[in-house]
Amino acid sequence: MPASHTVSAGAAPATSVRMNSRALTVTAAVAALHLALLAVVLTLRNEPVVRPIESRTMTAELLSPAPVAAPVALQSIAPPPPKPTPPVHTKPKVQPKPAPTPKPTPTPLPQVAAPSPTPVAAPDPTPPAPAAPAAPAAQAAPAIGRQTMEIAAPKNVSHLDCNIARPDYPSLSKRRGETGTAYVKFVVGLTGKLENIELKKSSGFSRLDDAALAAVHASACKPYLENGQPIRAAYTQPYDFNLND
Repeated sequence: MPASHTVSAGAAPATSVRMNSRALTVTAAVAALHLALLAVVLTLRNEPVVRPIESRTMTAELLSPAPVAAPVALQSIAPPPPKPTPPVHTKPKVQPKPAPTPKPTPTPLPQVAAPSPTPVAAPDPTPPAPAAPAAPAAQAAPAIGRQTMEIAAPKNVSHLDCNIARPDYPSLSKRRGETGTAYVKFVVGLTGKLENIELKKSSGFSRLDDAALAAVHASACKPYLENGQPIRAAYTQPYDFNLND
């Protein structure tokens, strides 16, 4: 008997432990469910309420414009007519009469003398010497306080007693084949000095012309005598430049 009592006493506490664990589980589940519902309520309360969009159709109606009143025509007031201007009487200008042109007086014709009955002597067969042409009037030279002498123009002569220098043929002209004849005119003075040396006609090359002028400057002449008296004489000297010399 004591053994059976021990067994029943040990079984009762085990049953109560199981019931307590189930109660705790159910309580925990209910608490968790309540917490979840509370969280959902709080979430829904914080979210904004989305309102549905309503579509509305607007109809526009075009109205015809109101008629504009026609502008009132302005009555134009005509300006008063201008007063007539009294006519101004002007005296006509008197035009001067043209002066009469004097008529030219005819010149009387020369009267021819009647032939004389006296016979005219025959003319001299020797013709009269022609009158020398009148020289143009020239301005007189200024007077000096000493005795003066006449200056005669140089006489063109065909021969002079001179030693004419031979021109030097420019080497550059030889290389380039320049040829030609230069004519140099000069005047021999009363003492034999060469004056007025100038190029009368070019050879066609300036180097040849310069050589001809230099040759005349290096020449010497005697005075040209005429009737034993020295006179100024002009002469033209040709200088022939050719490659055959």
